[in-house]
Amino acid sequence: MNIVALSGSVVGSKTRTAINEVVRTFEKNYPEIDVQLIDLADYNIQFSDGRNYLEYEGDTGFVAKALMDADAIIIGSPIFQASIPGALKNIFDLLPVQAFTDKIAGIVMTAGSAKHYLVAEQQLKPILGYMKAQIVQSYVFAEEKDFSQKQIVNNDVSFRIERLVEDTYVLATTYAKIREEQDDAYDF
Repeated sequence: MNIVALSGSVVGSKTRTAINEVVRTFEKNYPEIDVQLIDLADYNIQFSDGRNYLEYEGDTGFVAKALMDADAIIIGSPIFQASIPGALKNIFDLLPVQAFTDKIAGIVMTAGSAKHYLVAEQQLKPILGYMKAQIVQSYVFAEEKDFSQKQIVNNDVSFRIERLVEDTYVLATTYAKIREEQDDAYDF
């Protein structure tokens, strides 16, 4: 199983801190799977210009291909101006419409306050659904008070991350078994 943990912003630290916790939890609880952390702040990503994702080179091509090759993706997003950041939306724009077919997608949102709790429901889930992801229904929302010095200081947030990782793993393994049974039925 191949999992990508995507920190979907080029600025800030809370989302990266939460995604680091996601990666540590996967590595601790499921050491047999591959987990790759991609922090958009570490890459020079081009703006989408409508071409096929396979035609992009460098960092843009690398990130697009990593997401396309993943079995499951945990998407971390801060909330800026009551929305997901443009850097994350650009990643979605780089990919084909059905990029997340047969992929499990989990969500971690970070924000300055609880006012933006529903951004995942109103913005991120519709995009993931449009791109055919199997979405883990419960997501993690953490706000400013849950972090201190690039650490999660709210045990409930850590618990919810652990639960998100478990749910993502269970859904991904279940979905893989369903696909195997379907493939076996057609003798592929």
